[in-house]
Amino acid sequence: MWVPSGVLMLSSLLSYVDRQVLAVLSPTILHDTGLSSAAYTDALSAFSIAYMVANPLWGSVLDFVGLRAGMLMAVAIWTVASVSHAWVAGFLGFAMARAVLGFGEGATFPGGLKTAMEALPPDRQARGMAIGYSGASLGAIVTPLIVTPIALSYGWQMAFLVTGLMGIVWMALWWRAARPPYLPPPTRTKVAFKLPNLMERRFWLVVASFGLGAVALGVISSLSPLYLNRALGLSQAELGRILWIPMVGWEAGYFFWGWVADRYVGSDHARTVRVFLLLTVLALPVALVTRTASWEIALVFFFWAMFIADGFVVMSLRVGARFYPLSQAGLVAGIGSGSWAAVQALVLPVYGRWFNHQQYESIFVSMSLLPVVGTGLWMWLSRTKPRGADDRVSSSAI
Repeated sequence: MWVPSGVLMLSSLLSYVDRQVLAVLSPTILHDTGLSSAAYTDALSAFSIAYMVANPLWGSVLDFVGLRAGMLMAVAIWTVASVSHAWVAGFLGFAMARAVLGFGEGATFPGGLKTAMEALPPDRQARGMAIGYSGASLGAIVTPLIVTPIALSYGWQMAFLVTGLMGIVWMALWWRAARPPYLPPPTRTKVAFKLPNLMERRFWLVVASFGLGAVALGVISSLSPLYLNRALGLSQAELGRILWIPMVGWEAGYFFWGWVADRYVGSDHARTVRVFLLLTVLALPVALVTRTASWEIALVFFFWAMFIADGFVVMSLRVGARFYPLSQAGLVAGIGSGSWAAVQALVLPVYGRWFNHQQYESIFVSMSLLPVVGTGLWMWLSRTKPRGADDRVSSSAI
């Protein structure tokens, strides 16, 4: 029963390999193409905007057409977009390639949650979700180890071609695995195509806890290579040897917080509140990263921030899924990751300009405070029991 989540883990691994190639090789690519830090973060923002729109859309598509066909379409789109990076050079080309990549990758998180909800019993769904999502952090770990030697030996363009081949291999694997006995057969009942309702309180519960709570995942993944290069003097080759370290925190966080959500929190609202408050406090130390000139200590801060951000991802979706019908599991994950992308689209252009002026402390302090805002909003929105909510799911609007 764990096979579908395992294959979705490989899809999230693939998505983050494709996503992180540009970040890992950003010192070299910016040098070769003449892009500024501001133009680079604007291109990343194009990805985030497309990703923001695509997540809830793909969540609805997967609920409507099913996991097998929906994930094949999504991976085909983002594989083509990833390969296209090898033939672009200026800001417009990178922005367009990133936008299409973001649109295709919008299916990753909805697919992971929907797979866990369909294939696993309730007391194992958070861990199934953690397995499916853990490929993202694993992809971030292996990307510098894979693409840096390729780029140094054959040029950065070749790195994008290799990741495209990985996408083709995954599609062949998914075609075999996305069927009984690994996944239940598609339901004969036609599921209505539904988009998020912005007038529902349950929508904003997921937005606040996921979008603002997990902000560190995107900022650190995108900007830590540039920070270590420009502020602490590490070369591209040195970055290739150490950038996997913060991503181990990302990988470990999914499994640890998935276990906490299944075994400790359950449907207990008081425990949920305590875990969110704990996560908020533990997210603050990354604000101190600029107080050290040691890249080793900076990596520890990045590791910790990624580990804690995972807690917001798992908790927001574990709790949020109780407020929607099982048939809309893809939509729940789409709302969460879409709101996260919206926050990234807002903050990355600002951070890029601060980067140009070496305002590094402003970046990390503000990033550490956004989870405080998210938890505060979540607690205010959840101050009364959702109408119709129970230990499993609810079809009532909150």
